[in-house]
Amino acid sequence: MTRKTLFITGASSGIGAATARAAVEAGWNVGLFARSEDKLTALVEELGEHALALPGDATSLEDQTEAMRKLAAQFGDVNAAFANAGMGVSGAGTLAGDPEAWQAMVQLNIMGVLWTAKAASTYFKDNGGHLLLTGSAAGRTHIKGSVYGATKWFVHGYGGNLAQEFREWGARVTVIAPGMVDTPFFDEAKPDKLKPEDIADAVVYALSADKRANVQEVFVMPNG
Repeated sequence: MTRKTLFITGASSGIGAATARAAVEAGWNVGLFARSEDKLTALVEELGEHALALPGDATSLEDQTEAMRKLAAQFGDVNAAFANAGMGVSGAGTLAGDPEAWQAMVQLNIMGVLWTAKAASTYFKDNGGHLLLTGSAAGRTHIKGSVYGATKWFVHGYGGNLAQEFREWGARVTVIAPGMVDTPFFDEAKPDKLKPEDIADAVVYALSADKRANVQEVFVMPNG
């Protein structure tokens, strides 16, 4: 069976790295996109010939477009993309929030997702590919003054809008919406919460669904 190819942003750690491992095990090639070149190189050494390190900044459309071009040149096409890169802020709420931190977060959590969708759409229009977005349980509830939560509301809304657009090409869109996950996103470990592997399993599930089925949203919550 010919391996398909998955592009992953935020691939150097956490959910992105776990998804890369799960995807290779499930028979995919993976393009690993993040700023941390050393971590990407180590992950490629672990995963072997079915992985390609693609250092770059997710807030740059040029970087993402060039990375997908390199990935397609290496493996023949880009069949799926996972817009996973994201960040939070330490100052909660509006009054105490840091406007510069908000701007950085919006650039990554919103514009970074737009750039992945824009770059991938060139391929998906021809191959009927699959775009996945990391949403959040925070994007389906109201949290006092949370700008981070609002960026994830955008992801959920945009994911639904993309699904309507991509359907015209036979392409699919899935929002993966986790609750709290024990990843480097948090300053302190969360051992009683979800693991990155749980979210990676959800990504592989959506990717593996029969072509007639578009799994538009997957919610994964801690049990307890």
